[in-house]
Amino acid sequence: MKDRVSITMLEDGVADVRLIRTDKMNALDPAMFAGIAEAINTLKATKGLRVVVLSGEGRAFCAGLDLSNFAASEDKKPGQGNVTSNLGDRSHGIANLAQYVAWGWRELPVPVIAAAHGVAFGGGFQILSGADIRIIHPETRCAIMEMKWGLVPDMAGFPLWRGNVRDDVLRELTYTNREFKGTEAHALGFATKVSETPLEDALWLAKLMASKNPAAMQGAKRLLNAMADSTDAELLQMESDEQKKVIRTPNQMEAVMAEMQKRKPVFSE
Repeated sequence: MKDRVSITMLEDGVADVRLIRTDKMNALDPAMFAGIAEAINTLKATKGLRVVVLSGEGRAFCAGLDLSNFAASEDKKPGQGNVTSNLGDRSHGIANLAQYVAWGWRELPVPVIAAAHGVAFGGGFQILSGADIRIIHPETRCAIMEMKWGLVPDMAGFPLWRGNVRDDVLRELTYTNREFKGTEAHALGFATKVSETPLEDALWLAKLMASKNPAAMQGAKRLLNAMADSTDAELLQMESDEQKKVIRTPNQMEAVMAEMQKRKPVFSE
């Protein structure tokens, strides 16, 4: 992971996660797939984690699949960087490795904020889509690129895009691999907001989120993750179940007292 992804813990449980393969615009080679998966697993095990900010260093968020490494990876044995030979295997919960580097951000118990600039193509666009909140520079070049190479998008994009964008728009962008900018990504529903300073905005938002009751935040994420597939009755029950976990707890009372006293809350983990 060390030469592909960095994790820096900031104040109040905010993890600053960066793709750092800057010489290749953070393109996805076998080591990058492995590094992102390792980073997600590391974050899952990090005590006191409250918010994750995901970004790419250098000129881009992520340029997608590194085709120069694609063929070479096919010669490797399972577990040695071969990403595509066992696509049917659910090696990471409900996902394979390629899907996990995008879907895994949804499995983190805390909010994930992505900050995108430069390029977000193909697999990089799907990784961006895995975040709870996506802040994008207006000139960021985006594309569902796979059709250009005779492939279908298969890095968790479809379950992540469901509900974000109109069905016919998604079909057009998938079938044509048309490039579009960050402003259009926002207008279509792929991005939460447009910003000239996406990373700075993401870090500010993370600091705000980290000041909230962490148990309530995690409960809210579980509810939001369940919205797409649950019935009304199931969601109503989940609301009650999640509220019972936090109401009248010390952290919930601390949130009330801190708000009334106009001070920063101090939560127990």
